[in-house]
Amino acid sequence: MISYQAPDLSQHPPRSPHIRLGGYVVLPRILDKARAYLAGRTGEYKWNNPLDQRLLTFLGLTAEDFLAAVKTGKSDSEMLEWVNASSQPQRQAWEVAAWSHWLENLAPGDAKRHTTFADDITRNCPQRDDIRTLFDRLDMDDYVTFGGAA
Repeated sequence: MISYQAPDLSQHPPRSPHIRLGGYVVLPRILDKARAYLAGRTGEYKWNNPLDQRLLTFLGLTAEDFLAAVKTGKSDSEMLEWVNASSQPQRQAWEVAAWSHWLENLAPGDAKRHTTFADDITRNCPQRDDIRTLFDRLDMDDYVTFGGAA
């Protein structure tokens, strides 16, 4: 059984970056990674990676403050409440929606990231033509890493 209070990311992936909490994409995924980090069970996943930093920067929060709040054992709902109260500046619903839409549709970026993106698709699912965004690639990679055939 999966424990989301102390997930073991060597046994299953964190939640999809598409899943939202309070309108924020990646927040549930980052919570899973932070909880796994605190439990010493991140597997191949990295806490406070560039994707995590995008959300934390948008919120005006430090990784240390976020991790300290997670360490108190707050639920997802309690963490959302903490995020909304602690973010600087405080974000309006339209800002969260616009930012989440932008991040959810983010393409690979520079030439090096395009190459890495293409290499991942070629290695894991060369017949597919529907993997276009960072989130699509993360979902595919999570699935393949844990035995799925993409």
